[in-house]
Amino acid sequence: RAKEIKTKLGTLLQKPDSTIDFIIPYPEKPEKPPKAQKPSPEEALQWRDSLEKLLQNPYGLASFRSFLRSEFSEENAEFWVACEDYKKTKSPVKMAEKAKKIYEEFIQTEAPKEVNIDHFTKAVTMKNLVEPSPTSFDMAQKRIFALMEKDSLPRFLRSEFYHELIK
Repeated sequence: RAKEIKTKLGTLLQKPDSTIDFIIPYPEKPEKPPKAQKPSPEEALQWRDSLEKLLQNPYGLASFRSFLRSEFSEENAEFWVACEDYKKTKSPVKMAEKAKKIYEEFIQTEAPKEVNIDHFTKAVTMKNLVEPSPTSFDMAQKRIFALMEKDSLPRFLRSEFYHELIK
């Protein structure tokens, strides 16, 4: 029995045959945004004045999300995008499905990507979800937008990501 354990341990402790085993699955640098058209430096400079312009530009949104991913805080942008998609939903059945998914992913306590909203906003949002409508997440979305505008956007504007775009 002891010999069997020793053999198994010996196998586990052997050096790998190649260095492939040492490749870290996470990129050192944040990934490039998807194939949206790169903005002109002038267009990117406008993002300093407006988070809304940044979020409405596909390349800007992708860059911002990559930046947030590098800071491990992508949930705010993901929540904002999910709310925008939710508002465009016409079917009441689909709207209820999306509302449940957004709630479970971002709003409920201990959600996998829980966003940082105050208790009052969470309570109002939960009340709104009794009968889902296009405005069910408006208050929470506005709070997260304000948080990104006040906190994440200034850091993004100081980042290497952004400085590469305005060169």
